[in-house]
Amino acid sequence: MKRSLPSLILVCCGFAASAFAAAPDSAPSVLVDTVPLHKGSLARVVSVYGTVRPDRAALAGLMAPVAAVVTAVQVRVGERVAAGAPLVTLAPSPQTAAAYAQAVSALRVARDALKRTRQLAAQSLATGQQVAAAGKARSDAAATLAALRAQGAAGPTAVRAPYSAVVTAVAAVTHSLVAEGAPLVDLARPNGLVLAAGVVPADARAIRAGDQAQVTPIGGSRSVAGRVVLRGAVIDPMSGLVPVTVALPTNALMPGQSALAAITTGRVAGFVVPHAAILVHDNGDPYVVQAQRMAAKIVPVRVLLSAGASDVVAGTLDPAAPLVLAGNYQLDDGMKLRFTDPKAPAAR
Repeated sequence: MKRSLPSLILVCCGFAASAFAAAPDSAPSVLVDTVPLHKGSLARVVSVYGTVRPDRAALAGLMAPVAAVVTAVQVRVGERVAAGAPLVTLAPSPQTAAAYAQAVSALRVARDALKRTRQLAAQSLATGQQVAAAGKARSDAAATLAALRAQGAAGPTAVRAPYSAVVTAVAAVTHSLVAEGAPLVDLARPNGLVLAAGVVPADARAIRAGDQAQVTPIGGSRSVAGRVVLRGAVIDPMSGLVPVTVALPTNALMPGQSALAAITTGRVAGFVVPHAAILVHDNGDPYVVQAQRMAAKIVPVRVLLSAGASDVVAGTLDPAAPLVLAGNYQLDDGMKLRFTDPKAPAAR
């Protein structure tokens, strides 16, 4: 049976319309994974690198009390010494020995002179002023001798550690002649170690004395708790950095060790989201995608803080709508969604 061309066209159109009407909704959808949105805060952290060293307030330099000869050196650099431990043994130099002998003789002469003057005064042959002058001469001679004895001029003497410490420098050399006031040994209190670090000026303003820090030695995995005791107010011309000093626990690290300090300078509050949820438009503006009524909703945000795998953001976000993670980069505003987890709140 033959049909005309217009009849065939009408029949085909009828079949197409019927098929279209019977087909389900063919709008495109994207399979996604979501996480709940929640508010919170993250710590703002500034990282600085530095070297462990004794604090200046914990340093002590021991010097030769008189001109002397070094007869023995009992310590080495890096050694821990107990309070009262001998560090260096000194013997009086020839000049010091002569000065001590002269002081002994001067005191003996002064005592004899005072005795004679008092005898003469008893016979009215000396005045009271002469007795006083003789007494002063004896006192001066005794004081000079006592000072020389205290300095070790009377014989060999040991220079001892005033407290438990670590030896940081040894200037004394056996059999050498040292002058009065010459440096012998430098000590540092073990509980006075600090991390001397530097930070770029842009980050320095956020740091304050008292801020807590986690200090991790370079090459190590265990960290110790520290505290900022100084944030400099000037830039070091040599490094271009602002000096920062972090106090360390006793015996936590060793002098000369390099370490990283993560200083907590405060907390930033907002919506805490996974870093993977943050996307960027072609113009550089960040945004996230939320799932609202089975559809994608693009929301512009401001990133307040990035901290590893999480960010703190601000924006007109719906707290009840979850964030889209896997698949979010494929989405445009209003696109239909399918969920990997059919029990997710947005899938109902």
